[in-house]
Amino acid sequence: MDVQGDVLVDVLVVGAGPTGLVAALDLTRRGVEVLLVERTRDLFPGSRGKGIQPRTQEVLYDLGVLDAIHAAGSPYPKMRVWEGDEPGPEWDMMERSEPSEQVPYAEGWLIPQARTQEVLYARLRELGGAIRFGAALTGLAQDADGVTATFEDGSVVRARYAVAADGGRSTVRRALGIGMTGETVDPKPMMVADVRVTPDAPIPDTHWHVWPKAADGGVAFCPLPVGAADSDGSRVYQLAAQYADETAVPDTSPAAVAKLLATRTVLAEEHIAEVLWASDFRARAAMADRFRAGRVFLAGDAAHVHSPAGGQGLNTSVQDAYNLSWKLAAVLSGAPASLLDTYEEERMPVAADILGISTRIHRAGAAGQNTQRGAEVQQLGIGYRDGALTRETRKELAEDALRAGDRAPDGRRGGLRLFDVFQGPHWTLLAVGTDTEPPRFDGGLIRTARIPAYEAYGTGVFLVRPDGYVAWAGESAEGVEAYLREIGVG
Repeated sequence: MDVQGDVLVDVLVVGAGPTGLVAALDLTRRGVEVLLVERTRDLFPGSRGKGIQPRTQEVLYDLGVLDAIHAAGSPYPKMRVWEGDEPGPEWDMMERSEPSEQVPYAEGWLIPQARTQEVLYARLRELGGAIRFGAALTGLAQDADGVTATFEDGSVVRARYAVAADGGRSTVRRALGIGMTGETVDPKPMMVADVRVTPDAPIPDTHWHVWPKAADGGVAFCPLPVGAADSDGSRVYQLAAQYADETAVPDTSPAAVAKLLATRTVLAEEHIAEVLWASDFRARAAMADRFRAGRVFLAGDAAHVHSPAGGQGLNTSVQDAYNLSWKLAAVLSGAPASLLDTYEEERMPVAADILGISTRIHRAGAAGQNTQRGAEVQQLGIGYRDGALTRETRKELAEDALRAGDRAPDGRRGGLRLFDVFQGPHWTLLAVGTDTEPPRFDGGLIRTARIPAYEAYGTGVFLVRPDGYVAWAGESAEGVEAYLREIGVG
């Protein structure tokens, strides 16, 4: 196309949080020329989105970073409820689950958001990608051929497509004139902070400590797995504090954070060695009216804002990027542009459902009800059975049978681990317990594999999308090539 501007790229990604990093990483490994820009001078420094759910761990495995994520994190600790200075009962916020052949990562993983971003950034750099820091977007325009972005320093970027991953106050969303509909989940203000405590602080880092009945508002104090303790034995915790007074204005200064902890918990001010980061917010649930405007796509918090309850925001955001990136790469390689319509079609209902889950968990906790998290927050049940990309050609399936549109389970059969077979930017045509000879494809975009019968799949032929969902399923391979031609991938 005929373009003008300082930089020409395939995809401009605005915002280098987890969403933008995953989008840029996945696009880069697919050979797409990406420019990832971030308005600040550094990656976000705080622990805010600190939980990685099982389905997101599967995504991170595919991206080649899960070992590093596991090395930098830990399982969730037990909760310990306090009454003033007296420790009370313990309980698990997350239901404990054992890994299985089909679900190898069965529980949430605790890791500060800043550390997750560092791992993703390291992988992006390993693949040859980078971030342009200090790039504040000031304008965005598009035409039939591409997107033109202008920045505070006067530079201009021309891209074929753009991804807005620039958070709940998205500059891109506002520039596009896309509204955001939502509600206040809880009118009481909150503060979140990362706090280093002295070695003699009277709380063990084996527990997530909560003071739900503190006079001025409940407090949770979660130990963060930031690596080995400093040589002086100090430890880092995430503080989440709510204010009983709806008109309160949280003071995020280090002195005020220390005073809050001394007032509401067993800690004294002298136990607070350092406040590393702090921010205030009100819990809100909102969703953009559209996830797409022409050649620009909204992902993550730019598209939907969650209460932190249930640990859904970061996870839903990462999976937005994972759903979108393979489709962008396919269209840039010659697939019909209509493939991009399925991003909004698939992800808007998912975001709406998950907003309902996080809002319900938040309000139940605020009402003093049991808020233990179960399977609904793991995101393993998300699927696209009714989507435009889904084709189920088999008849009379059992009610619990794996169907087209479902997540493709892991497993080990015939000397193969399925997640290793799926790993990478390709589609996988998997023959399970059948003598059917799957067709062979040139170019490496579609790979074939065969395994013996496996109860997680039954028998048949399954075409697995690059993002790990079954796109097409049949008793034999008849019809799969026609399907691929129909969607413009084969």
